[in-house]
Amino acid sequence: MKGAMKNVIAIIKPFKLDEVRVALASLGVQGLTVTEVRGFGRQKGHTELYRGAEYTVDFLPKLRIETAVSDSMLDRAVDVIQQAAKTGKIGDGKIFVMNVECVKRIRTGETGDVAL
Repeated sequence: MKGAMKNVIAIIKPFKLDEVRVALASLGVQGLTVTEVRGFGRQKGHTELYRGAEYTVDFLPKLRIETAVSDSMLDRAVDVIQQAAKTGKIGDGKIFVMNVECVKRIRTGETGDVAL
């Protein structure tokens, strides 16, 4: 399978999704998978009042976005995600990068960078 590729996973605040999507599209990234997740980290959650009772919300809503990119596009993709998702406040999220061994398009059988 030709072409080195990476899987980029970013955990971001939900209201930043459109900015991240537009930024990645401007680079030519064509595919994006988005999953609603809940997370617990340095942000530590918060307390809320519901019907007069106070309770703690430990796991906060986040979005997990995933995309596969060629090695040549990796640094730019990570940079635009960071810039678009950043608010400067705690809980902005994280970006993870992993190797991709193989990509194969089901419809055409294309492999490698061409399949992205």
